[in-house]
Amino acid sequence: MKPLKEAKPYDRLRAEAKAPYRFFRWFIYVALASSGFIGAIVFLAQLVAGNDIESALPNFFLQIGVVALMVWLFNKDRPKAGS
Repeated sequence: MKPLKEAKPYDRLRAEAKAPYRFFRWFIYVALASSGFIGAIVFLAQLVAGNDIESALPNFFLQIGVVALMVWLFNKDRPKAGS
């Protein structure tokens, strides 16, 4: 039986081996989702103001798509229950 002190680092290494660079991926997902959210707010403000609607509308939907994609990837990358 292993001492209790060695159990935590071993579990952490085992989790990293199962899903390498998980923290880095989560950071990227959050950073890109934040960027998309800020962009969506900017383009929404342009739409509300009525400035250049032909250009702002597709860009607004693109930003919403980026946020949705990052949320989906983040949820897909979460550890499964029981593992």
